[in-house]
Amino acid sequence: MVDRDLTRGAISGHFRALALPAAVGMLFSTLYNVVDVYFAGQISTQAQAGLAVGFQAFFINMAVGFGLGGAMGALVGKAKGGKDEVQARRLAVQGISLGVLLTLGLMLVAVWLGPAMIALVSEPGEYRDAGTSYFRWLIFALPGFLLAYGGNGVLQARGDTKSLQRALMVAFFANVGLNPLFIYGVPGVVPGIGFNGIALSTLCSQTGVMLYIMYQVFGRKIMQGLTWAEFRPDPAVYGVILRQMLPTSLSIAVMFTTGFVIQYYLKEFGGSAVAAYGIALRVEQIMLLPVLGMTGALLPIAAQNFGAEDPARVREAVFFCWKLGFAMMAVACPVLWFGGEWAMGLFTDDAEVIRVGVSYLHVDGFVLPFYMMLFSINSFLQAMQKPIWSLWIGIYRQGIAVALFVWLLVRVFELGIWGVWLGVAIAVISGWGMAMLVASRVARQVIGGLWVRP
Repeated sequence: MVDRDLTRGAISGHFRALALPAAVGMLFSTLYNVVDVYFAGQISTQAQAGLAVGFQAFFINMAVGFGLGGAMGALVGKAKGGKDEVQARRLAVQGISLGVLLTLGLMLVAVWLGPAMIALVSEPGEYRDAGTSYFRWLIFALPGFLLAYGGNGVLQARGDTKSLQRALMVAFFANVGLNPLFIYGVPGVVPGIGFNGIALSTLCSQTGVMLYIMYQVFGRKIMQGLTWAEFRPDPAVYGVILRQMLPTSLSIAVMFTTGFVIQYYLKEFGGSAVAAYGIALRVEQIMLLPVLGMTGALLPIAAQNFGAEDPARVREAVFFCWKLGFAMMAVACPVLWFGGEWAMGLFTDDAEVIRVGVSYLHVDGFVLPFYMMLFSINSFLQAMQKPIWSLWIGIYRQGIAVALFVWLLVRVFELGIWGVWLGVAIAVISGWGMAMLVASRVARQVIGGLWVRP
């Protein structure tokens, strides 16, 4: 398994090598979720609404995994760029052991926290019960998700995005087969378990992803000859990882909390509105897949060149990411504007669900470029080991701004469901302005500026 040196060679070539496999992997990850939405829709609209609120609660817990993956990508990437393989190994091993401990603790907390969050954003009845049951099954899938993301951070730092791509492709096809098997069973042989079969399918397939990613991590040259003593918690290294991880995890938790703010206001419009939002998010994610792959590739490229003390290549990577991102958005935005109704119709034939989902996608089509910029700035800040700024940006945009602007437009100006969508859009755009100011300041501090002429 050969690592990739991102400190030499064409930046465009590194983006192509890293971003394409990452985007393909994310495509299959999103299609994986699309399969779940489809089978939930075969049961009922209430089941789709339950899937939406249960999935949102579960993903707040996964903020730990995303944060750990980002920390590993930044720290191990910088160590590799600086040619310090001893430190890269130490960080990778300690990151995995920390991930195990955090996962166990989070599973215990999730038993209480998840149902409480679902109750907050739903009305008593069928879709709340479905969401709570779905979440409880998914608690057992947390190790598969969290350790897979943490391990993938190590692989990404070494220039490997293909391993996760392969794992997610296999998981998608497994999910296609396991969903109907667990929902409906085999007539006359094994009974199905209904809606909860969707969660059981996720548990099985995602555990397989985690096992494959760990196999790839421990197959790396820097991990050869490991001893159990190396996994023993080292408070100093744990501290380094946590300082890089916690701001990212907290900012992602705030981001997922935004979904609960939105669902809190949507619940007064009924289960159809909640289901529409859940489906529209899947459509949005498909449009953002190339951008997510590209901005994800920026992290290891910038981190390795930061470790190699080459600020010019860091700046080159950031600007290349932005130029390519705007080209992608020139395609994605019109697709959402003109193809939203067709896309919603793939998942439901409920006219009200389609109408509400299309209204969200029409507004969302205008803010996609701002999402692209925000994602890339977050990757840049992580690579520069300044993740605390991502947290402050997230607290403003996804916490304060969403709650404030949605409240104003729904409660004060009485714009109804359009007030929810427009409030989110205003929060995104104002958050982008804040992020640009922060990125410029951090760049001046660590690489001599972002807008420096070559």
